[in-house]
Amino acid sequence: MSSEPKFFEQPAGGVVGKPMDRVDGRAKVTGAAQYSAEFPLPGLTYAVLVTSAVANAKVTLDSNEAGRAPGVLAVFTHQTIPPLAVLPNSPDKPKGWTPPMKYMPLSNNEVQYANQPIAVVVADSLERAQHAATLVKVSYQAAEPIASFLDPKAKLFDPLAIQDGKTPGRTVRGNPKAVFAQSAVQHKATYTHAINHHNPMEPGATTAVWEGNRLTVYDATQGITRTQTSLAATFGLPRDQVRVITQYLGGGFGCKGSCWPHTVLAAQVARGVGRPVKLVLTRPQMFTSLGHREDQTQTLQVGATKEGKITALIHEKTSTTSPWDNYAESNSKIIGMLYASPNFEATYQLARANVMPSTFMRAPGEAPGSFAIESSLDDIAYQLGLDPIEIRLRNYADKDPNDGKAWSSKSLKECYARGAELFGWSKRNPKPGQTREGRYLVGMGMATASYPVHSSQGTARVRLFADGRAVVQSGATDLGTGTYTVMTQTAADVLGLPPERIRFELGDTTLPTAPNSGGSVAAGTVSSSIFVAAQDVWRKVKELAIGDKKSAFYRAKPEDIVVEGGKLMLKKDRSKAEPFAAILERARLSDIESTGMGQYGAGFEGDDKTTDQNGQPKEYSMHSFGAHFCEVKVDPELGTVRVTRWVGVHGAGRILNAKTARSQMIGGAIFGIGSALMEATERDQNFARYVNSDLAGYHVPVQADIPDMTIEFVDEKDPYINAMGVKGIGELGMVGVAAAVANAVYHATGKRIRSLPITPDKMLEAAPTV
Repeated sequence: MSSEPKFFEQPAGGVVGKPMDRVDGRAKVTGAAQYSAEFPLPGLTYAVLVTSAVANAKVTLDSNEAGRAPGVLAVFTHQTIPPLAVLPNSPDKPKGWTPPMKYMPLSNNEVQYANQPIAVVVADSLERAQHAATLVKVSYQAAEPIASFLDPKAKLFDPLAIQDGKTPGRTVRGNPKAVFAQSAVQHKATYTHAINHHNPMEPGATTAVWEGNRLTVYDATQGITRTQTSLAATFGLPRDQVRVITQYLGGGFGCKGSCWPHTVLAAQVARGVGRPVKLVLTRPQMFTSLGHREDQTQTLQVGATKEGKITALIHEKTSTTSPWDNYAESNSKIIGMLYASPNFEATYQLARANVMPSTFMRAPGEAPGSFAIESSLDDIAYQLGLDPIEIRLRNYADKDPNDGKAWSSKSLKECYARGAELFGWSKRNPKPGQTREGRYLVGMGMATASYPVHSSQGTARVRLFADGRAVVQSGATDLGTGTYTVMTQTAADVLGLPPERIRFELGDTTLPTAPNSGGSVAAGTVSSSIFVAAQDVWRKVKELAIGDKKSAFYRAKPEDIVVEGGKLMLKKDRSKAEPFAAILERARLSDIESTGMGQYGAGFEGDDKTTDQNGQPKEYSMHSFGAHFCEVKVDPELGTVRVTRWVGVHGAGRILNAKTARSQMIGGAIFGIGSALMEATERDQNFARYVNSDLAGYHVPVQADIPDMTIEFVDEKDPYINAMGVKGIGELGMVGVAAAVANAVYHATGKRIRSLPITPDKMLEAAPTV
């Protein structure tokens, strides 16, 4: 409505931004919170996957003994499982449906990757299903697998596009090769990134139940709407006949952002046995069921002047993909936008191998891409005798190098300055390998962080009750990062009610649709949707008051009425006020509701919109930015690296909750430190099987690995991003972290390690490069 502001102005004493405790905290610590594997449905049965021991084969199965085992309801193979309406690789698949895998296990007798499901056992208890699964006899007609792009049998190809056509296989601006050849400073380096797996605490889990042709799934998913769409297409059902419920999620980091085969299999076998079925992945199955960050190498060439100004960037990436898709992280995007460079080229090469698809993993593309550009820039700074912050300032992009658009907001210089102050950067000895503390070499490094705004829209419903309560609903998911809490705060401020009078509901496809909790879009989209819905609620209340002869606002103009603290007031005479409850009571209404659509990113026009020279609305490039500062101590005899201090300062628009936002950035930094120093999934190059697919062999950081962290946010207003001025932060906290660690290691030792993770063997083998 035109009379209301398009941008949320926080009321005095509001709760948005305050470090409010989690509203779902008590439910989680007392066990009242129900996760997807914890719904005790009547007649519940249990499914266990039988998986392939080889990576490339045709199988013959004998399930007779397993089918006769006590408590077994059925053993499903490719020959007996209920058919799907459409397969993911079908040419007539529904328009707009992009399945995460273009191959569905149990659709035939082929094995395409190790640990692929080849049978499903359903029994009346988990233990009986597990036992029966061991009785299924499997014969293999095996062929030699391809393990990765490093396999001599692998064939590299240049994709026209990656990520289902979202990113071109080659991008060029200017004349980078010619300019690089003429540059005074020419830097070329290759960076290697190990396979990483997400490993959230909660495994993939689905509980499926059919009621006639209606399917309900309780699924550990980051996006209930996307899962609903996928299941409806797969089973040939109208969307309204599929309900997806995810009230709580025990982490995802991207691996639960799609509808994976185990969810489809759970629904298939539930239909087959005619009873509810629960299927929970084991930890080893998590390594081959929900995707991963792919094994990859990047070669980056940076041309620069003797003053450190970048003249050309040339980026080449090679990685492994599955036998049937073209997925690769788009690392080049951050390399092409982070610093001012008129000449840029990016190319991708892929090789098909017998592995399941890789997928989004926290800051997909930006995390590994930043490792390459931020390490290279550090090298050039040392080569030219420049401070690492100074070289970044000399190449500071005042507008987006890709398209010349102005930034909607950018506080990166403030992040550098504040981060350096908090860290004590000025006390750093600029020469590598010169600082010691006892037996340890001490190093300090820094790196830039940035993450883009992925445009999105969603809806929310606000229902305001005459007794001063409100129920706010949106079909979002809470990854565990605080969506319940920050949306309660948002609703409290936009409605003028205390948080304890707000109930925020999410995680059910019967609610208004919202995007995935992924790509850092949820907070900006859902909060804006709540704001828009609340504005429409107040419009309706104003209309009631204007038409009510007993109201102080009878026949007033809507634009002359403001809402503060749940009361309607005249702008020019605040003494004329009336609680909304009184207006509803006289209208004999117990409640009033509205649904609103909020936009995040492109498409939103803030109240401070400006125009270009032709009078057209100006478009903006939208990103969050930040800076990481890291101190490490390296044992030169053992090659061990420990992070001993950390400072992160970020500019991410309006912060909805200081406490949960800080936790997000700490979590992102820990995630990046894990990637930098220890996380690597080892795939056997002969058999294409993972050899450390558990948390004993796949190392992740624990409390003892991480120091106390200092996190701050720059006060930043962005009126162009969405109605709330909120930027996503879930990915931002990880971008640049590995580079900051690697840069600190270089400063400590003079050794430049370009292969992640930076393990003791690499430290001991590397020669100093100073």
